[in-house]
Amino acid sequence: MPATPPPLLARIAAQPERTAIESSLGAFTFAQLHARAAQIAGALLHTQRDLQEARVAFWIPPGFDFTATLLGIWAAGGSAVPLAISHPPAELEHVIHDAAASIVIAPADQRARLEPLAHAHGAAFRAIDELAQPAAASLPDVPAQRRALMMYTSGTTGKPKGVVHTHASIRAQIESLVQAWEWSADDRILLVLPLHHVHGLINVLCCALWSGATCTVEERFDAEVTWDHLAAGDLTLFMAVPTIYHRLIASWDAAPPNVQQQRCAGAHQLRLMVSGSAALPVQTLERWREITGHTLLERYGMTEIGMGLSNPLHGPRRPGFVGTPLPGVQARIVNEQGSEVAPGTAGELEVRGPGVFLEYWHNPEATRAAFRGDWFRTGDVAVLEDGAYRLLGRSSIDIIKSGGYKISALEIEETLRTHGAIAECAVVGVPDFAWGERVCAAVETRPDQTLTLDQLQQWARERLAPYKIPRSLLCVPTLPRNAMGKVLKPDVRALFE
Repeated sequence: MPATPPPLLARIAAQPERTAIESSLGAFTFAQLHARAAQIAGALLHTQRDLQEARVAFWIPPGFDFTATLLGIWAAGGSAVPLAISHPPAELEHVIHDAAASIVIAPADQRARLEPLAHAHGAAFRAIDELAQPAAASLPDVPAQRRALMMYTSGTTGKPKGVVHTHASIRAQIESLVQAWEWSADDRILLVLPLHHVHGLINVLCCALWSGATCTVEERFDAEVTWDHLAAGDLTLFMAVPTIYHRLIASWDAAPPNVQQQRCAGAHQLRLMVSGSAALPVQTLERWREITGHTLLERYGMTEIGMGLSNPLHGPRRPGFVGTPLPGVQARIVNEQGSEVAPGTAGELEVRGPGVFLEYWHNPEATRAAFRGDWFRTGDVAVLEDGAYRLLGRSSIDIIKSGGYKISALEIEETLRTHGAIAECAVVGVPDFAWGERVCAAVETRPDQTLTLDQLQQWARERLAPYKIPRSLLCVPTLPRNAMGKVLKPDVRALFE
């Protein structure tokens, strides 16, 4: 009796002649992808019959080799641990050590950098260029409940934790999005996101593979290159973070009129554009709609749950809202005692469904604390208004308890961004003897604008009274950001301490 392959492998095998991946290296069919994945699986197995969930970490830029390696690890029965290509050695070492990886895979030109890290923690180093053995005579049976993927959280409240997903939870996430966003084999999507997070890996790459769609891959985001793809008019889908849309808008504004016109016309041809991974500023949504005619679809997800909520594919999309539960997902808002609250009342968002993760790797205490029964406690504060959910922020970072009030940092940030001289901002709370927490705002000014601290404080007193005036304001030349341009709030907090 033939072995049961991982679900995504079975889907790929059923559509061999279609183009799966396009990149600077060329176009690759699903048949080529399947064959390369089988070859990698054979090399990883070597004399074993099954990797039995062994963690295989891999540092490979987005593209054909990344995709084939992911699928090859799954075909061999292993658990895939994608490493961030942007991370410094210390962060890579944390993941390799914490995951107890048995193998680290990377291109040969990264051997000097990664082989010592692998050997220091008892892992073998394998160059992807050398994984060229013939496909294994037989591949293992891979049950749906087997551990398949470990992605690491951003670590905003401590060291990043390994979030473990099974083949079943990955399949549930993919099928939910394919249904909600009506993916088909006729779709063509551009990937400019990193693949060590759920946004790029599941929402873009895996959904495309599942649907038989073509994924055009750029190793990293570049505004001009991205606009070239959008202007060509042959894409149907695009997904990105708010910072990327902000940079695309800046690029469009700087382009000559004829280029602007080409970009508008090409982008208008897409059927769907999605924004996620951070709150989408209303002004970014409105400006993008002016340029492309698209109202960005905002959704909500986490490493632990995949995507949980989404604005509708068909129907009105409300700025500042993240929509309703996706197919197969249930959501509720509860108070501090765990009781469900009435619509219009703020509380913690909890989610349950087949896409929720299995566990935090080797951290049973954190796993237990993350659940209330079978409900996952997201740590996000939200409110249900007129049938849709609106996020107020992370309870650990964005909800500031000051003077007996719970204040949403995200709402203050949204107001600050309406100032014509402010390019970006970050609002945080820092400990304060009198207030419990002091509301602090750091703002980054636009290159062509000036803003004094006195001017900012006067404006804030007038505009932010309903949100509680920030008790500390600071103008800075640039705010600290991660590799995708998202402002790092814990780092901003240090400016006021």
